[in-house]
Amino acid sequence: MAGIASLRFTVHTCRSIRRSPRHVTESHQASRGHRASFRVPLTPFLWASAQAADVTVFAAASLKNALDDAAKKYEAKTGDKVVVSYAASSVLAKQIEQGAPADIFFSADLDWMDYLEQKKLIDAGSRHTLLGNSLVLIAPKDSAVSLTIEKNFPLLQALGSDGKLAMASVETVPAGKYGKAALTYLGVWDQEAPRVVQAENVRAALVFVARGEAPLGIVYGTDARAEPAVKVVGTFPEDSHPKIVYPVALTASAKPEANKFLNFLLSSEAAPSFEAQGFSIEGKAG
Repeated sequence: MAGIASLRFTVHTCRSIRRSPRHVTESHQASRGHRASFRVPLTPFLWASAQAADVTVFAAASLKNALDDAAKKYEAKTGDKVVVSYAASSVLAKQIEQGAPADIFFSADLDWMDYLEQKKLIDAGSRHTLLGNSLVLIAPKDSAVSLTIEKNFPLLQALGSDGKLAMASVETVPAGKYGKAALTYLGVWDQEAPRVVQAENVRAALVFVARGEAPLGIVYGTDARAEPAVKVVGTFPEDSHPKIVYPVALTASAKPEANKFLNFLLSSEAAPSFEAQGFSIEGKAG
């Protein structure tokens, strides 16, 4: 069945909006009823599709390649259908709060899972911290930039006279929050903040660097691995930011079939899909 995935992001600097919103649309074929969408908020069409599917997953944008692969394996094994909507964890949590028909929430940090748990919108007993990730500084693949990430490293100089640093939103999106924390710890945030271009989610920040529209960006290690048009300049020290983990849980309104897919995600059968994209496995069921 053909599906349409569209990635929409808004760009602004830390001080003020410098550009108009821009849109990137990608069309692809989805196998065995599996549809991935980046469009948020959910359109009525997507709401209807989600309601008709056996399992609906709201997942952090950085999970796309790995979770697409895991979902395809599950569909091939069971014949069940899975619909995955990808966006920033913050946006998806708010969608669930507003009543969007999700069965599983797969977040890129603990904060937004905690947010929904406090509002009793997830099944707390089903919650697991499944994956881990790293945070990296990236550049276009043909860039000559070379940096050692350490205290007070010369990031501003590496950006040049007017270059921007692409990041996900630093106040709400997990990847952006981790990035800001790392730059603050390293003593360079205050000088970098005016040069930061914020995107709606981490994959949107990745696009900016891949297209050469920003000379540097901060994304997850798995994002860099998924995009051949960028290279990793360096990895941020683990102690420079909170540990990057991905909790997953059933929502409070999950259909019974959703537990079957959640258990699959937690199993050794799904682990290779995540490990192949560079995620670490932090926990498993059984």
